[in-house]
Amino acid sequence: MAEMEMQSNKMSIAEETQATRKECGKRGRKPGRKTSTEKLDIKAKLERSRQSARECRARKKLRYQYLEELVADREKAVVALRAELERLIQWNRQSNENNTPINNDQLLQEIGILKQE
Repeated sequence: MAEMEMQSNKMSIAEETQATRKECGKRGRKPGRKTSTEKLDIKAKLERSRQSARECRARKKLRYQYLEELVADREKAVVALRAELERLIQWNRQSNENNTPINNDQLLQEIGILKQE
């Protein structure tokens, strides 16, 4: 009789452990728990991501600076071309009125048709 009780006790213990195992799921790591190496990997990945974002912002800043300089240079060129156009328009008006400008040679030198001696 004592043997039967021991066997029934063993069976009930075995059934309890099986029931608790089934509640936990599969063997191995429990979900949601990270090992220390995985935590380090995540930290390293976050740091690489931050560094990449810093570099991206720096490249973007340089690109915008370059574009702003390019726009400023083009605006200066536009101003110079408008001034030259205005001079040429005045010269054309004077020549159409048969009032040739006194400084024809100077004007031709300015626009690059006549070379300086």
